Amino acid sequence: MSDEVILLNFWPSIFGMRTMIALEEKGVKYEHREEEDVINNKTPLLLEMNPVHKKIPVLIHNGKPVCESIIQVQYIDEIWPDKNPFLPKDPYQRAQALFWADFIEKKLCVCGRRVWRTKGEELKAANKEFIELLKILQTELGDKSYFGGDKFGFVDIVLIGFYCWFPAYEKFGNFSMESECSVLMTWGKRCMQRDSVSKSLPDPERVIGYVLYLKKLFGLE
Repeated sequence: MSDEVILLNFWPSIFGMRTMIALEEKGVKYEHREEEDVINNKTPLLLEMNPVHKKIPVLIHNGKPVCESIIQVQYIDEIWPDKNPFLPKDPYQRAQALFWADFIEKKLCVCGRRVWRTKGEELKAANKEFIELLKILQTELGDKSYFGGDKFGFVDIVLIGFYCWFPAYEKFGNFSMESECSVLMTWGKRCMQRDSVSKSLPDPERVIGYVLYLKKLFGLE
């Protein structure tokens, strides 16, 4: 009996992209169910499967929900361990990967939102912090091909969704990713050569259009 795997998602979500990439890397067949309006009209299935946060993405495996994208990526790695393991077996290296994933989740995701939601001095401060955070990650990457070394892994999956949002951050934050973080941009281009990534990330121009919609919706124009 084959596994039934469903992903409740919304196309611009960096979080959902992580889960899509993880499933693709493992070669897991799944049904992608797009939530059309995660702001004003959440589906009954989403509310049933994630009654606590009421947010996408939700991974439904044989009828059982798994919430929060980083937890989903770990879960996928453990359920389908034979192909392309994401996390290192060494406990210390594993702990380091989880640390950087947590850093991205708690720092970069929050600051990235402020880049397109603020103006004036607040925007300047958000830009400064955002670039500083990216440079910390760039230093951690160093001269490695991927964050885990020669192999595309856990931290890469957690971070790469930002790559299709970088043009939006550049446009609304008025800075250049290439001049500020060229090493990270090269890493992003390398990751995009993987089918799992290129299939899961939307067109950056479409993301810019979505951010324009959000700015209008929230009265931020």
